Amino acid sequence: MSISEQNNHEVPLKESLEPSACTIGETAVAPAAPCTAGESGTDLNEMQEAYEATFRNISEGEVVEGTVISITDNNDVMVDVGYKSEGIIPLAEFRDESGQVHIQPGDKVSVFLEQAEDSRGHIVLSHEKAKRMRVWDEIERAYREQSVVTGRVIERIKGGLAVDIGVRAFLPGSQIDLRPVQNLDSLRGKDLRMRVIKVNKKRGNIVLSRKSVLEEDLARERQHTLEMIEENKTVDGTVKNITDYGVFVDLGGIDGLLHITDISWGKVSHPEEIFHKGDRIKVKVIKFDRAEGRVSLGYKQLSDDPWVLVPIKYPRGTRVKGRVVNLADYGAFVEIEPGVEGLVHITEMTWNKRIKHPSKIVNVGDIIEAAVLDVQASERKISLGLKQIEPNPWTIIREKYPVGSVVTGRVRNITNFGAFVEIEDGIDGLVHISDLSWTKRVKHPSEILKKGERVNVKVLEVDPENQKLSLGIKQLEPDKWEDFFLRHSIGDILTGKVMRVTIFGIFVEVAEGVEGLCHISEVDWPKEGNVKKQEKLEELFIAGQQVEMKIIKLIPEEKKIGLSTRGLKEDRDRSEAKAYMASSESGGATLQDHLGGHLREITQANEQEKK
Repeated sequence: MSISEQNNHEVPLKESLEPSACTIGETAVAPAAPCTAGESGTDLNEMQEAYEATFRNISEGEVVEGTVISITDNNDVMVDVGYKSEGIIPLAEFRDESGQVHIQPGDKVSVFLEQAEDSRGHIVLSHEKAKRMRVWDEIERAYREQSVVTGRVIERIKGGLAVDIGVRAFLPGSQIDLRPVQNLDSLRGKDLRMRVIKVNKKRGNIVLSRKSVLEEDLARERQHTLEMIEENKTVDGTVKNITDYGVFVDLGGIDGLLHITDISWGKVSHPEEIFHKGDRIKVKVIKFDRAEGRVSLGYKQLSDDPWVLVPIKYPRGTRVKGRVVNLADYGAFVEIEPGVEGLVHITEMTWNKRIKHPSKIVNVGDIIEAAVLDVQASERKISLGLKQIEPNPWTIIREKYPVGSVVTGRVRNITNFGAFVEIEDGIDGLVHISDLSWTKRVKHPSEILKKGERVNVKVLEVDPENQKLSLGIKQLEPDKWEDFFLRHSIGDILTGKVMRVTIFGIFVEVAEGVEGLCHISEVDWPKEGNVKKQEKLEELFIAGQQVEMKIIKLIPEEKKIGLSTRGLKEDRDRSEAKAYMASSESGGATLQDHLGGHLREITQANEQEKK
C-alpha cells in the first residue's frame, strides 16, 4: 500500500480508540500515543520531504565531486554524487596514456553531469568533460593572472607547435625561444613553461608564449649576474657559440667573449680544438664594462704562463721530446709541454734530403726528439732542429770527396743553369752549364744530360758550411782551347772548316771543338777589274767549306780567336811585291818604272769606275 492509499483509508471508530501500531510500508512504529489515520499521513509526508532533502540539488551541465562506489564487470565506474541514484562512467575515461587504471572504490573524482537520468535510472556522468571544464577554468585564470603554465609538446604543425596543457593549444614559432629554433621536431615530447597570451573558449583556441617566460628568466638571471660579476673573478659559464676569433660564454643572462688569444698560452688555430658548444667551463673575468654589459674572459689566465720558465728549462742545445700538433708548408709545430710549442723549420728536418713538405718526414701526433736551436721567450718562439739529433754528413764531405776526385752520380734534376747530380743519398752537387763541355755552346743542359742518367763528374769545390758541392763534366777531358792557345800565336796561317755564316762574319773550326771568327771587316772581297766587289757573305762562303786564314787575335781567358782572309791576302801581296822588286833589280828595271806602271793602273781603274 502506498503512502497516499493509507491516507484515504477509512478506519473504524472502535479500532481507532484502541492502541495500535501505525505502519509505514512494512516497518512498524510504536507511537507513544494512539495515532489516527490523519496523523499517520502527515508524518509520512514530512518524512518523505526530509529524505528528499538529503539529496544534492544538482543540474545538468554542472561539475561536481563524487565518490567511486565500484567498478562493474561491464567496465563501468559507479559514482555517488549525492543524488537519489548513482552515476555511471565508462572505465575508459580513467585510463592514462599507457592504458592503466589507477582508481578504486572510495576515490574522489570530478565528474560532469550530462543527463539527470537514463533509461536504467542512472545519472549520466563524464570524467573527461569534467577535466576539460576544470582545465578551461584554470586556463582562463592563468590568462587573467598571467601565471605560468606547463605543457608538453605534441607535434610540429604549420607555424609552430601543438602543446598539451590539458587541452590542445598553439605555440607559434616566433614565441618558442629567444632566438629562432632551427629544428622544431627536437622539442617534441618536452615539457615547456609558457604563458597564455590569447584564449577563446567558444572556439577552443589557446595561444601560448614561451618567449615571454624566457625573457623574464633571462632578465632575473642577468640582474643576478651583474650583481655578482667583477674583474679578476673566476666564474662558471656555458659555451654558447664558437667563431674563428673566439668563444661566446653564457655567464647567466650575460655573454662574455673568450678571445682565441686568451684560450691557451700556446698556439690555437681554432677554438674548436679546445671547446665544444654546450661545454661547462671555468673562466676568469679580465675586463668588465658594467655600463655596456660587456665582459672579456680568459681561460689561459687560470694557470701560470709557462713561457716565463722556458729560457731556464730549455736552453740552446737542449734535447727535448714533443708531440707534432700541426704541419705547415714551412715546417712542423711541436708541443714540448702544455702551452709551449716550438717550430721545426723544413730546412732543419734533414741534413741531406731536399723535401717539399714536412709530411714527408713527420705526421701530426708523432712523438719526436729535437734539439733546441734558439729561444725567444719574449716573442714566444722556440726554434727546434730535427736533423741536429744525427751527425752532419757534410762535416766529412771534404774528406770523402776532395777537390779533384772523380765520382759517379745520378742526374737528379735539370734546370736552365745546370744539372744536380746526387753522389750519395741526399748529397747533391751542381754541374753548372758552363762546366758541361769545353767546346760545345750548350743552350740547355738537357742537350748533354738526361734525368736519371748516371754520369762521371769531377769535384771542383766543396763548401760544407753552406752545404754546396760544385761538380764538372768537361773537366774530365783536357781543355782543347788551352791546348790550342799553347800551340798557336798571332800571325799563324791555318786551314779550317766553315761552321756558320752570319751577317757579321763566319765561324771557322780551326781544331776539334775550337772555333774562331772571321769578322766581315776581315774578309777579302773579290775584284772586278781593279775594284773590289761587295757581295753577301753567304755568296762567298758555305758551311763545310775549307778556307785558309790568318790568326790576327788570341784571347785565352775569353776563349776568342780572331781570323782574317784579308790579312792573309795582304801578306801574300807583300811577299809577291818583294819578290817582284827583287827580280826587277836583277833585270835592270828602275823603281821609277815600277811606280809609274802602278800609277797608270790606278788611274785606269778610277776612270773605269766613273764610267
